[in-house]
Amino acid sequence: MWVATVVNIDWPSEKGLSTESQQSELIRLLDSHQRAGINAIFFQVRPSADAFYAKSREPWSRFLTGIAGEPPHPFYDPLAFAIREAHARGMELHAWFNPYRATFDLVSAHVSPGHITRQHPEWFFTYGGKKLFNPGLPEVRAYITSVVMDVVRNYDIDGVHFDDYFYPYPTQNPLPDASTYRKYGKGFASIDDWRRNNVNMLIRDLSDSIHYEKPYLKFGISPFGIWENKEQHSDGSETSGFSGYRQLYADARLWVKEGWLDYINPQIYFPFHHRLAAFEKLVEWWSDNSFGKHLYIGQAAYRVLDRSQGWRERNQLPNQIRYLRKNNRVQGSVFFSSKSLTNNLGGIRDSLQYDFYRYKALPPAMLWLDSVPPLAPFNLTARTMNGNAITLHWQRAQQAKDGEMAYGYVVYRFNEGEEVNLNSARNILQIVYDSKHSTYTDDAVRRNVKYTYVVTSLDRLKNESEPSNGQTIILF
Repeated sequence: MWVATVVNIDWPSEKGLSTESQQSELIRLLDSHQRAGINAIFFQVRPSADAFYAKSREPWSRFLTGIAGEPPHPFYDPLAFAIREAHARGMELHAWFNPYRATFDLVSAHVSPGHITRQHPEWFFTYGGKKLFNPGLPEVRAYITSVVMDVVRNYDIDGVHFDDYFYPYPTQNPLPDASTYRKYGKGFASIDDWRRNNVNMLIRDLSDSIHYEKPYLKFGISPFGIWENKEQHSDGSETSGFSGYRQLYADARLWVKEGWLDYINPQIYFPFHHRLAAFEKLVEWWSDNSFGKHLYIGQAAYRVLDRSQGWRERNQLPNQIRYLRKNNRVQGSVFFSSKSLTNNLGGIRDSLQYDFYRYKALPPAMLWLDSVPPLAPFNLTARTMNGNAITLHWQRAQQAKDGEMAYGYVVYRFNEGEEVNLNSARNILQIVYDSKHSTYTDDAVRRNVKYTYVVTSLDRLKNESEPSNGQTIILF
């Protein structure tokens, strides 16, 4: 689930709310997504060279406090708070950055005195009513990398995420970077190739830096749904629309092919059989071009009430999920945006909560980053509590062969006669990302029914251990 903070799309609901109101809203949002079965949150921490986190070289976002550069009062760190609350609910938290957008408009009062556009005005150009970092400058690439790495080093995130905004969506005016091209573009056949290479270098350098600092962190990008059309590029898709490769200078196919990304998450915000960009054709193209890395499909939950062609069908989004599940090269979905689910647009949250995502699920393991599972918990015990619940307790195992300790746990319950099967999601009671967590109370039990419990360990990349010793118990 994308949780967008820019212009208060999803959270907080408006600028300048009290700390208590912000935290309460975020808890309600996460609770709603937990009930809907969401297991990962892409939390927007940098909408426009600003910050939703305390340990930042950039100023506090005005979308948080209402005043650019003003910290929340009473003080708290929204990113640290979001990480803690997401992990407690068995959800990953990926920090979502906009790399190149520096301002959302040209209103000087919306930019604090310490903003980077005031410190280094030579790094930016104005285009489409915004100030944007000039991707062709080496200093810009170094700066953006340093901003991302501040979060990587200082926060317990599970991944780094970029969306589809690289070079800006085009207007009728040309990009004002001709002088930068003359200075740095020698050896390139065209300015388009040079622009793509500028973005490529940022993605490559970030991938190296992220994985060097924390090898378990996931790095993924959500490009525009069309990489390039076959008519313009022999490797392109059977589509005829706007393309990320040609118009945003985002060569997402190359990033996956080179192994710089751990997942690719194309925004396929089109219905089935769309005349220019059919959902099914784009899913097949991306699954043919994911090069063994994870493919998550970005789905347009916000469009379920759209009356345009294709979206008039109320089962469009559910049918897309069914279609994805038939393709074993697709590992999941990401929905835009949070508000669409919390508001249950078109009943989509109900469809997830009571149908598609009614069982808890672990994010799929990324074996190229880590394939060694942790050791199983041991000494699992079970006892009845107050005649109406069963409490489990276990001990954390020693470090595995790769030196890792358990990072989290999965609690399973099996009814009498059921085989202990870790591939059965319907038997998962709890997923928690907290190595200190060693107890669980099951209060959804019936009397005179025999239950068997096991617990498994997880590492940071969600590799799962063998089960602990089993405990069988009856509540009389």
